[in-house]
Amino acid sequence: MSKVYIYVVDRDFGFAPNPFHGVCTLACCKDRLRATAETGDWVMGMGGSRLQATGKCVFGMRVTGTLTFDEYWSSPAFLAKQPLQNGSRAMMVGDNIYSRSNEDAPWLQADSHHSYPDGSPNHSNIEKDTRTNKVLLSEHFLYFGNAAEKVPQCILDGIGYSNGRNHRKFDEAVAKPILKWFNDVSKGRINTIVGDPFDFRQSGARYSAASNRIISD
Repeated sequence: MSKVYIYVVDRDFGFAPNPFHGVCTLACCKDRLRATAETGDWVMGMGGSRLQATGKCVFGMRVTGTLTFDEYWSSPAFLAKQPLQNGSRAMMVGDNIYSRSNEDAPWLQADSHHSYPDGSPNHSNIEKDTRTNKVLLSEHFLYFGNAAEKVPQCILDGIGYSNGRNHRKFDEAVAKPILKWFNDVSKGRINTIVGDPFDFRQSGARYSAASNRIISD
């Protein structure tokens, strides 16, 4: 039976998840979730207090495939997901950032949201991101961003969800009410970006797992 993973989106730059270029990807952060989620599972992100979006759904994606970082980096299909700091905002927050010369070599980190402001590698982020060598892909998603939709409290209470640290995992049968709600508000829209990421205007900012803070803007 498929699982439904729900977690709080504390920061929403368009980096994790990255909904751009026709595929929604979760390649960085959420290493424990990425370790266990499989094709067919659902991942949903709920807004938190920092975004002033508590109780609202930021995105929902059904996992339609997975790749290793090596496969993700080397695939021509995901070249547009490699970050480009002098490109558009969507290009700046690319999440295809890890490569290596061989399986025994250390990870290289592209100049990105997870590196330092000067482009040098942020080893705390490398360590956390690469604990799970797995990228979640979705070609069945809806990303609301700053147009996040309010989930009725009765649905959240009914499945036993409340915002907290780490992700929650539900059997699909238990989470059926929120999946039905998501399908209803989707109105047939698939693979669609409804609103910009909440933090999109700060697309040049950098994040460090060591301090759990944005370190540059």
